[in-house]
Amino acid sequence: MMFRIFILLIFSTFFAQLNAQDFYDVHVVKDIKITFEEENWEHVLDSLKFLGTKNRLVGTLEVDGMRYDSVGVRYKGNSSYFNVKKSDSPKLPFNIKVNYIKKDQQLKNGYKSIKLSNVFRDPSYIREVLSYEIVRKYMPAPKANFARVYVNNELIGLYSNVESINDDFVETHFGDDSGYLYKCDPDDLGSAKKIPAGLDDCQVGDYASLDYLGGDSLCYERLYELKSDAGWKELIELTKTLESTPEKVFQQLNIDQVLWMHALNNVLVNLDSYSGRLCHNYYMYKDTAGVFHPLIWDLNLSFGGFRFADDKRPLDNEGMQNMNPFLHYKNDMRPLVSKVLSKPLYRKMYVAHMQTILKENFTNEDYLRRIRSMQQSIDFYVKNDQNNLYDYESFKANVDNTSLAGKTKIIGVKELMSKRAEFLNAHPLFQKEQPTIERPSHRLVEDNQVIKVKVDNAMNVFLAYRSTEKGVFKLRPMLDNGENGDETSLDYYYTISLPKEKVKHYYIIAEAEKTAQLSPERASMEFYEIK
Repeated sequence: MMFRIFILLIFSTFFAQLNAQDFYDVHVVKDIKITFEEENWEHVLDSLKFLGTKNRLVGTLEVDGMRYDSVGVRYKGNSSYFNVKKSDSPKLPFNIKVNYIKKDQQLKNGYKSIKLSNVFRDPSYIREVLSYEIVRKYMPAPKANFARVYVNNELIGLYSNVESINDDFVETHFGDDSGYLYKCDPDDLGSAKKIPAGLDDCQVGDYASLDYLGGDSLCYERLYELKSDAGWKELIELTKTLESTPEKVFQQLNIDQVLWMHALNNVLVNLDSYSGRLCHNYYMYKDTAGVFHPLIWDLNLSFGGFRFADDKRPLDNEGMQNMNPFLHYKNDMRPLVSKVLSKPLYRKMYVAHMQTILKENFTNEDYLRRIRSMQQSIDFYVKNDQNNLYDYESFKANVDNTSLAGKTKIIGVKELMSKRAEFLNAHPLFQKEQPTIERPSHRLVEDNQVIKVKVDNAMNVFLAYRSTEKGVFKLRPMLDNGENGDETSLDYYYTISLPKEKVKHYYIIAEAEKTAQLSPERASMEFYEIK
């Protein structure tokens, strides 16, 4: 009897741990099994893809021993689909909608969509999963891990498994899903910079760069995909503000996230993004307070997998290692960079963000530890992947050295980032002394919160604060009260007093002549809380 109880306890513990696992636990390689009744399922999915339709083939899904019927499946991607299709490989990227027919159906952790990428042009296998892991330290971004994918009981191969940016995602990160969500990715990159027939009043933009194209939503529909029931008017207003009255755009944008997105794209040489030639692969979410939040998306070509910074020749290895940290700074066709970084304080914060990313991930070589851990967990599956797009030797080699993906040279991750970190850390602006900020304190004085902080070597100090659990931080200058300072010292205390109902979360920005520093350094993903 005791033996039976012991066995039951073991099994109950095992299943409890299984249920507690997140669907995107990076330490677990998921088995995702799709079943179609149609024997010609590949032909059907190809046809849907070539027709450009969002329709799906209905099938059954099995994950973690649970079956979900009536799910909708289609192929996804552009180059990752069409280039791989030309090679006759079955390892094509999938998009699965769990609630396609049954609107309340979801996975155990509440997810309703599955995005499966085929590690196109990434012999190392880790670019997408590692990049998202780094990005999530600094701004909202999808979770990602690895999964073995089966179709009709046949193993297709090992994929990266990435969380979808959808209503559930924005509700989790922004507290509501009733705003407007936009996917900033042209339908046809080849014709994105041409004005379609019949739209002569539209202006030519630089892909999905947020250029103002005119007052008609038809000017934007081929470059942006509206994921909500409405919202074109709001997007047009944002682009017009960026062009005509950029000084007002800071009331409409989550500047924290804009700066982190640019800093991450630049440090990670993620050029298949807003920062590269094609200016795409990101989302914008406008919340109910009227603020737009940028979101990074599609990181499979991060760490130099895509070499085009502009319309010129592709960057060679040295060009990517030494890429300009102020790429597009003077490019009026990239207003989300040029307009935002034109403000000195934001430009200094941008550099501070880049320094934080380097220090926490690359200068200390933490990214190499994470690569070793990830590659070790998938080594067996890569070695036995019969449909692998690259050989096993390239999987091992592409961390340190350039490898071939077909005819394309893919720089090694370490080969890129060791030199990139060295180059950026040696940049004159990165060499300037930053202000130092001691941990601030706050106390309630009657009905006001008084926040106090000691700062060295700053000419201005700002409090960024908000009154709600979610939302954008407002900026207010703090007063130098001179306490414990003297005429020869730049070591001062700064204070500010605000009504207690105005401040729930806050962080500090200290500005010097050429630099800035934040406390916490990962602000606004991290902040101080008044309880």
